[in-house]
Parts: sequence; C-alpha cells; structure tokens
Amino acid sequence: MTFSAINRRAAIRVGGAGMLGMNMPKLLRAADQSGSIKPRAKSVIFLFQWGGPSQLDTFDMKPNAPEKVRSPYRPISTSAPGIQICELMPEMAKRMHHCSLIRTMTHTMNNHASAGYYALSGHKPPTDDQRLRDSLDLYPAYGSVVDHLAPNTNGMPTFVAYPHVIRDGSVVPAQHASFLGKRHDPLRFLEDPNDQSFKLPELSLPQGLSIDRLHRRREMQKLIDQQTKILEYSDRANGFDDYYQRAMSMLTSDRVRKAFDLSSEPEQVRDRYGRTTYGQSCLLARRLVEAGVKFTTVYFSASIGGRRVNEGGWDTHGFDNTRMYEIVNNYQLPITDQTLPTLLDDLEERGLLDETLVVWMGEFGRTPDINKNISRDHWPRCYTTLLAGGGVKGGYVYGTSDEHARMPAENPVKPEDLAATIFHLLGIDPLTEIYDRDHRPLVIGGDTIYDLFA
Repeated sequence: MTFSAINRRAAIRVGGAGMLGMNMPKLLRAADQSGSIKPRAKSVIFLFQWGGPSQLDTFDMKPNAPEKVRSPYRPISTSAPGIQICELMPEMAKRMHHCSLIRTMTHTMNNHASAGYYALSGHKPPTDDQRLRDSLDLYPAYGSVVDHLAPNTNGMPTFVAYPHVIRDGSVVPAQHASFLGKRHDPLRFLEDPNDQSFKLPELSLPQGLSIDRLHRRREMQKLIDQQTKILEYSDRANGFDDYYQRAMSMLTSDRVRKAFDLSSEPEQVRDRYGRTTYGQSCLLARRLVEAGVKFTTVYFSASIGGRRVNEGGWDTHGFDNTRMYEIVNNYQLPITDQTLPTLLDDLEERGLLDETLVVWMGEFGRTPDINKNISRDHWPRCYTTLLAGGGVKGGYVYGTSDEHARMPAENPVKPEDLAATIFHLLGIDPLTEIYDRDHRPLVIGGDTIYDLFA
C-alpha cells in the first residue's frame, strides 16, 4: 500500500491538523506497507454465530460490575496472561494464547437482519429494519469479494458456505455475490455434515448419467444459447454459465470430492469435534482449508434461536420462560468449548494455523443489563470478536470496553474495519474498489487494524 493510497481516503479525512497530530503515527504505519500487500493468510474460516452471543458471558466478563450487569458465571484465567474468559469454556481457556480478542466491535443496528447483513458484508445497511430484504443493490458476502478479486486457480472453489441459509423471517442479505454476479456465489449446500450418509448432490451424477453424456448435454445447451443469443443479452445468464462450468469441473474433480468426504476421517477425530451439525461442519472447514478453499463460512444455526431450547442460535431474551442461562449453559457454550478448541488444535497439528485465519463472531452482543426474564437483549454498541491464526497476534486484546461492556472505552472497531483487516491478511488491498449495478465505485473495507498483526 502506498502513501498515495492512504491519501485517497485517510489523509483527506483527517485533514492537515490531524496529520501533524495524533493521527500521524497511524498514517505513517499504514504508509510503511509500501508496494503490494503480502498475504499473511491463505484461507479464512468464518464461524458466524447467528443470534448474537453475549460478550459479558463469554470473552469480556465484568466480575466487578453490579449484580444486574455481571454474568452469573465466574471468569477463569487462560493460557494468555491477563486474559480471562467464562468458566464454561475451560478448553478454550487453554488455547487463548492462539487468539486475539477485539472487545470493542460497535455499530448501531439493533435488528438481526440489518446487523447480520452488516456483519457478513462489512458494509452499513441502508436502514435498521427487521424487514431488510435481500437485494442486488446490497453488498456481497466477504467470500464473494475474495472470489471476485483473488479467485482460486487450484481447481477448488474459492468460497464455500454451509450448512444453512440464515434468516429471521426473510433471508438475510450478504450470503451470496449480489451485484458481483452469480459466478461469484459460494458453493453452498444445506445437507447436514453430521448425517451418516452425508454427501453433496452437487458432486454426484444422477444414476445412469455418465460424464461423457453430461458433456454432450452441455454442448447441446451451448448451441441453443448461441442460436437464441441468450448469452449476448443477459449478464445474469453469463453468470449462470460460469457457475455451470465451475460445477462441471467440480463434478469431475477427485480433489473436490475427496475434500467433502467426511467418512474418510478417523472416528476419533470426528468425535473430538462433536457429533453435531456445527461440530462436523467445522471439521469439514478444516478439510476444505487443507484442500485449498480460500474462504469458508460456517453458520452456527439457520435461525436466531429465540424461544427454542437446544437448537437455534444465540438470541436468548428469556421469552416464554426460556431462560438465557439455561440455554447457554446446556447448549451454545458446551458446543463452542468442544468445537472451537478442537478446530484450533487440528489446524495447529497439521501446520495450517499460521496460514488460516479463524474468525468467530455474531452480528452483535447482548445488553449489559440483565432483563426481567433473567436474560439479555440485543446490544450492537459494544461486543467481542475472536480471531486466531492467519497472521494475527496470539494472547492479545485490542480495544477496551467500559466497566459494564456497554460502550468502547478506547479503540472502537466498526465492521468495515474488521472487513479491511480480513482482506489485508489475505493480501487484498482494503482500498480496492468494486462496482455496483450502477457502476458506482465502492471501497471494500474501512481501516485495517495493524495492531492485530503478529
């Protein structure tokens, strides 16, 4: 990154006085990243915790806060000096020396749909509205941007997302390529990796249909397309054609089929991850990284949770006597404390952690004040994201929340800044512009958090 690139956004914004004052060190540090950005990570595993985990009951506990604020759980020490986390994550506590915590994620979207879109795209939605609908006018998913700017050339898909399409009533935007075109959509599947018979229908030919016959069908389709000039007039059709070609290449690729073959994993490895949909999904994410997939998104749940017990996401208001702490104690945190440490261990044992960025986050946190249902409500103004591997520091905390984890006390981080940091770690300049349907240039990220870099 050159200093002229910094000038294009940061220097103009801070003005002359800022450049001579407190912003100068940050600008100089950014300017020092001269030339092209060298990737620190080859792959990203994005673990999206739909529903919004509580920062106060996981990674930013406030044991000295008043009873109506502090968690009923105790904080415990970890393998990282000075970092404490929830007592219900003893295994995760042993791995915190691998992790960085951003304790000052912040935005103002209170509704799941808008906050989810913000988290999955790194771009502020046009409105804070639970009725926010998926649209080609809205921003694409992180993995689709990566596929657009730095696609794989190794025969593997660039972007894979599974095992859910998340929604809260309507489908949440930013789970696909949007205006970038269908060719950059993820390879998505909804089959359960925990099923004994798990396999992808996309990677299996119908009975009686050979590869040669499939190719002949495709050649006939091309002839029809040419005669009707479909591809000449429709960008969307072009996108489908590219998507079809990629699907064809995957159908005939032993490397792709082997990557998705969970049955080849030893039973003890599968047991370590946990025999749950989420646990086996995280194991599959490791296999995809190993096979060369660049961006893998794993959704914790299809739904926010709400009144559900032992299923769904992290949205636990306590309605209808579904107490937050009963659900978290018996469901979300036990799964997290089995699966996340196992994923980090497995990546490290295979020599993949240093080149694989693991991101664990939700769309927002929970209120500092415990509500009348002995639960917590939505809180986007201050929450925590965990990063590990892929060029970030281990045993590190960026940003400080106030005494109740209500607001950032120093170093607030917006989703745009997290997006910039992820792209930078992959070697993609966050100042890169992509173009929407009206050919307007859009910068892909905010301000890179260089202090996180190892």
